[in-house]
Amino acid sequence: MAKQKELKVTLLKSLNGRKISHKACVKGLGLRRIRHSVVVTDTPENRGMINKVSYLLQVEEA
Repeated sequence: MAKQKELKVTLLKSLNGRKISHKACVKGLGLRRIRHSVVVTDTPENRGMINKVSYLLQVEEA
């Protein structure tokens, strides 16, 4: 079976004053604080959360 593609996601900006749904997306991705990075699988669900809060994040291929 082929290995699933992964993305490294880093939170670059603060969540203060952001919409509740945007905070939930960041939490759903597993990010906790500024400059915290996580590796997530490239699924449609994760892509949707990343696209919604892309202005807060940096995304790279892992």
